[in-house]
Amino acid sequence: MHLITLKNWSETEILETVENCIKIKNHPEKYRHAATGLSLALLFQKTSTRTRCAGEIGIVQLGGHAHYLDWRTTNFGLADLKDEIRVLSAYVDVILARFLKHEDISISGETATVPVINGCCDRYHPTQALGDLMTIQEHFGRLEGVKVCFIGIHNNVCNSLISAGMKVGLEVTVIAPEKNPAAVDEELWNEAAQKGCYKAVSTDKIDDTLELQQVIAQNDVVYTDTWIDMEFFTDPDFAEERDRRIKLMMPYQLNPTLLAGIDCKIMHCLPAHRGYEISGEILDDPRSVIFEQSENRLHSMKAIILKLLA
Repeated sequence: MHLITLKNWSETEILETVENCIKIKNHPEKYRHAATGLSLALLFQKTSTRTRCAGEIGIVQLGGHAHYLDWRTTNFGLADLKDEIRVLSAYVDVILARFLKHEDISISGETATVPVINGCCDRYHPTQALGDLMTIQEHFGRLEGVKVCFIGIHNNVCNSLISAGMKVGLEVTVIAPEKNPAAVDEELWNEAAQKGCYKAVSTDKIDDTLELQQVIAQNDVVYTDTWIDMEFFTDPDFAEERDRRIKLMMPYQLNPTLLAGIDCKIMHCLPAHRGYEISGEILDDPRSVIFEQSENRLHSMKAIILKLLA
């Protein structure tokens, strides 16, 4: 069993994992030897804070061992991916891979002889979504019927929210003036829309802040993410595209004016660009659960590891 995308996980598998996330968080001492003698390889093409720490620290707190592999210091970039994945599978018990392309994580899952966890690719971010479900469950005591409004670029995080939400009854409304091309998944969107779990609000129908506020106010959670992938934000070769996106997206920034008087929880998968997709005041707002959400990546990663090892 792998975690490449939550599209392949059942409602029961997702709900049981979320339940275990909370158990592990509340009673970590019970799980200190759950993975004794087992090893997790972290194979990363992309930068990472939360996913890397959740994997490395999580497996150690479960009694196992972590082995971090920077793609550039291995032969993965020089040899056939399938060959290298087969080799790595012989050394470890679980692989946590953070790849640029969804195609590569899919190939890894098809080739590996041990469980593979998608630690983020350009189409999905399932470990983030499971941590998000855990956070929502903690604050609302349920998942079914909770309404989440995602505002920003329709990306991998948004896809995984929709995928998870479709299985557990979240209602995800997306306000996205733009989609990341690699994140387009018409099959997922159509299926979720048919089940009433996903609705895309055309930004052509939102003319001002008041109309945007009215959409947000119908939801229990408002969620945003970076408008520009972190590795490109300071890249001079990406400057023109960065400036175009900022100009397009600034009316959708989460800030005190937009969220004035709205009773909702505020989420962001981090890292954030303060002053762009979200203001500093909103990151630190009493309604924000962003840093709890970040901490929960550790507990949810442990639950994912144990689920796959089982």
